[in-house]
Amino acid sequence: MIRDDERHATVQLTLLRHGEPQGGALYRGRRDDPLSPAGWEQLRGATAEPTPWRGIVTSPLQRCAAFAHWLGGTRDIPVHVEARLQELDFGAWEGRTADAILAEDREALLAFWDDPVRHPPPQGETMTDFAARIDAAHAEWHERMTAGSWLWVIHGGVIRVLLTRLLGMPLPHLLRIDVPYACRSTVSIGDGPPRLLSHGALLR
Repeated sequence: MIRDDERHATVQLTLLRHGEPQGGALYRGRRDDPLSPAGWEQLRGATAEPTPWRGIVTSPLQRCAAFAHWLGGTRDIPVHVEARLQELDFGAWEGRTADAILAEDREALLAFWDDPVRHPPPQGETMTDFAARIDAAHAEWHERMTAGSWLWVIHGGVIRVLLTRLLGMPLPHLLRIDVPYACRSTVSIGDGPPRLLSHGALLR
């Protein structure tokens, strides 16, 4: 049973984006491509520094889950799969490059980049619905995570939503946060306002 002092003490939550998937840079939401060899190396490099993670939470998509299970098995860390942490469903843009979309539907993509809340991908998930399921997952895991360090292996869009929520940023501004492959960000969550300790770097 988790004690109250464990449940409400500070959590250092590291958000790790998956590495490069096979097929390169595409609008890839529900599409379940595996990591490329380069993607595996990116993630191994991002987690090379020993960190006493209490647990790993991962998206079920294999570009996240395969590495999460490998890391958990290697370091004897429990791994939890959370379906609500999947990437945004990009609808008609799934599996296409930005250049291909710009060539055929330039105005729609530029509008999405400017304000993804008001201009979701055609036939895709709205940003409001996407953020709602991320909020629900985070609220539940906030109660489940005990004090200490935790690792979430997730997607760029999920990380952007979480950072906007935790840091009090407007949701329409989430694309202003750059989250490259294997980007690692750490937020301290305790009794006061959450604090961003690092973004795109190892834990200090």
